[in-house]
Amino acid sequence: MTTQNDALEKIRNMSKDVKFGMFTTVDENERLSSRPLTNQQVDAAGNMWFFISDEATFISAVQQHPEVNVNFSDVDDSLFVSISGRAEVLRDRQKAEELWNAMVKPWFPEGVDAPHLRLLKVQIHTAEYWDSGSGKMMQLFAMAKAAITGEQPKNIGEHGTLRP
Repeated sequence: MTTQNDALEKIRNMSKDVKFGMFTTVDENERLSSRPLTNQQVDAAGNMWFFISDEATFISAVQQHPEVNVNFSDVDDSLFVSISGRAEVLRDRQKAEELWNAMVKPWFPEGVDAPHLRLLKVQIHTAEYWDSGSGKMMQLFAMAKAAITGEQPKNIGEHGTLRP
């Protein structure tokens, strides 16, 4: 049985090397809309953190429809993660200082005191993942075998759902 800490650790490990995620919201026309964001942290409480600007066009979408999705993929490692949760836009200087790094500075040259700097916190509800765990040659072999036999490919990866 997966504990909350185990689930969070697995989510943290899967998302740490894939820094860019596609962040999806529901816009004012009730349509899905996505944009890339850089994951800064998955904390011990089950929250993902991102730096954003309060001038970002999707802020109103988050405020109107806080249920969001973040997708990460590492095609080279055949790892795909889809995280759903509830988003909130915050101004939290202490958390911004904790997360601050050189990669954020080009977006906010004034540092943590930049007037438009905000944090986006996503409280994780569930994470679904697909991880092949095997090399590309093994995947290709399994798929070729399936094509020849007409059976679905077997043992080409792991799929699971985590609820922290």
